[in-house]
Amino acid sequence: MQLEFTHQQSAHCENGVASNLLKNKGIQISEPMVFGLGSGLFFVYLPFIKVNHAPAISYRPLPGLIFNRVAKRLGIKIKRIKFYDKAKAQQVLEQNIENNIPSGLQVGVYHLTYFPDEYKFHFNAHNLVVYGKEGSDFLVSDPVMEQVTRLTESDLERVRFAKGAFAPKGQIYYPIYIPEHIEWQKAIKKAIKKTCNDMLAPVPIIGVRGMRMVAKSILKWPKKVGVRKANHYLAQMVRMQEEIGTGGGGFRFIYAAFLQEASQILNNPELKELSIEMTRIGDLWRDFAVEAARVYKKRSNQEDVYKVLSDLLLDLADLEEQFFRKLKKAV
Repeated sequence: MQLEFTHQQSAHCENGVASNLLKNKGIQISEPMVFGLGSGLFFVYLPFIKVNHAPAISYRPLPGLIFNRVAKRLGIKIKRIKFYDKAKAQQVLEQNIENNIPSGLQVGVYHLTYFPDEYKFHFNAHNLVVYGKEGSDFLVSDPVMEQVTRLTESDLERVRFAKGAFAPKGQIYYPIYIPEHIEWQKAIKKAIKKTCNDMLAPVPIIGVRGMRMVAKSILKWPKKVGVRKANHYLAQMVRMQEEIGTGGGGFRFIYAAFLQEASQILNNPELKELSIEMTRIGDLWRDFAVEAARVYKKRSNQEDVYKVLSDLLLDLADLEEQFFRKLKKAV
């Protein structure tokens, strides 16, 4: 059985799943609007937690928060279920297909059979939509893929119950209530203020302060853990920034697109100017990633390369602090 469902590719999986599921319910909402309304722009440094043997750095809030915030701000109700019983998880998904309900799933990346090998690693916060079934194959709309694909029952079960950090536990989610009227302006203003407060938070590991903490740590890593491990830390940072759902630089471009949309809805030209400024900041994040990649691939000819990277990140923190103070005043 194949449900009526339109697949659209996106830059980030949770944004794309949310946008596609809501469009299926008649709400025309873009990926940037989902990301902005969900206050998806974030930064946190957790040196006491290791991910792939490196300190945890995230450019986004916890999995599920973006869609939950979008739903709350727009008055939508989302049903989420986790399972301990694999058979029950399978049964609920099958029932949703029978009831014409495309369903979002949280899954592990490593065993997704349609992913290229270079993108496979142990990351359990990926999102996709199952919108039908043909024989023993489930029909899959993975928003980071150009075309729809499919997974066998066993392959889907394997990724739904992947082990490790953020284990998905068979999680399934889908909208169950859509309001007749949505207060877009109120939702946008609230979302922008939340992002500004997060990025300007007076906590050393969060937002621009977290960025400064990482910048200072980069200087210490070579002496503290050795050059080889320091370079591994840099590689993991760039991977989280550029490969795992677009991360640092890409998220800035998505947020810039959100501000451009928001400027029209709120009739606020200042947001359009700030959109351009955020795009420039995104470019600088990409420059940082390129320089870091040269270091861990041993292709940099600069002296004191770790100080160069530290200074670049400190400059980015200063620019973002100024940006979010201006953005907060603009709304």
